[in-house]
Amino acid sequence: MWHRVFALLPLLLISPCLAAPMVPPAPSEIALSDMLLTGRIEQGGTATGTVPSGTLSLMLDGKPVDIAPDGRFLIGFGRDAPAEAMLIATLADGRHITKVLTIAPHQWRIEQVDTPMRPPAIPDEDYQRIRAGELQQIEAARAIRPSSNGWRQPLMWPVTGRISGVFGSQRIYQGVAGSYHGGVDIARPTGTMIAAPADGVVILAAVDTPFTLEGHLLMIDHGMGLTSAFLHLSRIDVKVGDHVTRGQVLGAIGTSGRSTGPHLHWGMKWQDERIDPQMLLPPMTAAP
Repeated sequence: MWHRVFALLPLLLISPCLAAPMVPPAPSEIALSDMLLTGRIEQGGTATGTVPSGTLSLMLDGKPVDIAPDGRFLIGFGRDAPAEAMLIATLADGRHITKVLTIAPHQWRIEQVDTPMRPPAIPDEDYQRIRAGELQQIEAARAIRPSSNGWRQPLMWPVTGRISGVFGSQRIYQGVAGSYHGGVDIARPTGTMIAAPADGVVILAAVDTPFTLEGHLLMIDHGMGLTSAFLHLSRIDVKVGDHVTRGQVLGAIGTSGRSTGPHLHWGMKWQDERIDPQMLLPPMTAAP
């Protein structure tokens, strides 16, 4: 009898009915080579891409990235972005799909000045109070995040003219770095009309009271965290909440706020990162 039991033992050990249940592997991080991006993956640039089907969320270096219903997304890289960034998509099955991005450096216009930086004037209490309120308005405007598909469109120049200031330029005063220029300046006479570079929603319009630095400031949200800011205007023809279309007149160039002459300062951001508008545009071909 015992020899019959021992003869059956191997069968019992390998029987699928009696084997220990299979434990599914823990969610793993895998590299995804086909999450292709198009655009300029470099300091000051932007890129678009599509997430895999079933993606629940997307993060760029720990920051949430909006995903459109069709899976498209937009990301941007600040003026001083590091050499690498990590893009992580979380799928419904728990997997974390990762893509390491190599961010190309950009040669910004840096000017060495052999004079000391002028010490800033000490703002008085009235200025500090006014400026704090202005910054709160700007922060509140950026938090609105309305829905727009302007980010999908090719951008157009809001106005053509002589480019008098470029994004990222900076002066170094005897080794001390000054603030870098956060947009592109286009010099044109006061009253020259400007147009929307893409569809969007007006999120701030300083029509009646100009800001201390920006003057008559207009801000437009193009969707997916992409915003435009137009500074030093002489007039604003739209109001907060207006949906504007690419090419629509928004206002006119001026020299309001802290400005040395009439020009348009056009700044762009993706989320909190300042980006270079010129990288998103074709060369200006109709500058008078």
